[in-house]
Amino acid sequence: MLTLYTDTDTDITPAVAAQYGYKLISMPYSVDAKTVYPYVDFKEFDSRSFYDMLRSGVLPTTSAISRERYIEYFEPEFKAGRDILYVHFSRAMTNTFDAMDQAVAELRARYPERRFEEIDTKGITTISYAIVRAVGDLFLEGKTLDEMMEWARTEVDHYAMYFFADDLKFFRRSGRVSGLAATMGTLIGIRPIIYMSEEGKMVSCGTVKGRAKAMEYLSDKVLQLGDAIKSYRFYIGHTDAPELAEEEARMIRERFGEDLDIEFVVCNPTAGSHAGPNGVSVCFHAKNR
Repeated sequence: MLTLYTDTDTDITPAVAAQYGYKLISMPYSVDAKTVYPYVDFKEFDSRSFYDMLRSGVLPTTSAISRERYIEYFEPEFKAGRDILYVHFSRAMTNTFDAMDQAVAELRARYPERRFEEIDTKGITTISYAIVRAVGDLFLEGKTLDEMMEWARTEVDHYAMYFFADDLKFFRRSGRVSGLAATMGTLIGIRPIIYMSEEGKMVSCGTVKGRAKAMEYLSDKVLQLGDAIKSYRFYIGHTDAPELAEEEARMIRERFGEDLDIEFVVCNPTAGSHAGPNGVSVCFHAKNR
């Protein structure tokens, strides 16, 4: 028997998780010294209110979860005789997995007959969502744990995500770009284009001036790197920018056809705390990242 886990940093909602049988690990954020656990402290993510809070100047912080909390998530499955596959956001972006490793080592000592495997999506938000859904599809098709792990070894790096942020002060605070670059970018409308690398890190691959150019850049990247686009789901993520996401979809469909299967995904609050509002991402099956 096998239990699937994922976390809220992958943008999976409880409703989508339930379609596959995923159990959700809640990744917290804090506002005014109050820690909030998505889908534990609230049932539905009110993205408009959350991103309006960011627009008003509130800057949430994020934190790792403890070894003890991971044990609380995983031990009931081991105790019930079930193995675990955890499909999670990038190890390279956080130290929370150090605590997880400690918890898993402790649980393996207690339950040596049980198996724990993980698939690192080497991303966060939209790209992780795409991979979590793909693994979930395999699970529903009846693939074994070994077959899913083998799929991941070759396919994870064939999912690409490119995105832009609208206000660089959020990345400046999190250290994703330098303070000077963030300040100047906000003043003159420069937007960096960021992608998830094969190492699971956010990397700036260029800058453009203005939203329209940023959205065109994303469309160009799909054309340049896309692989069998119509054979896979296409995802457009956003941080409370549905109109921009729809405009990006229009640009993509102009190049690939109106029948392209596009799903819109709202960025979760923990990742959104770093990206800020009014950002857009594209995620697609690619030749490479």
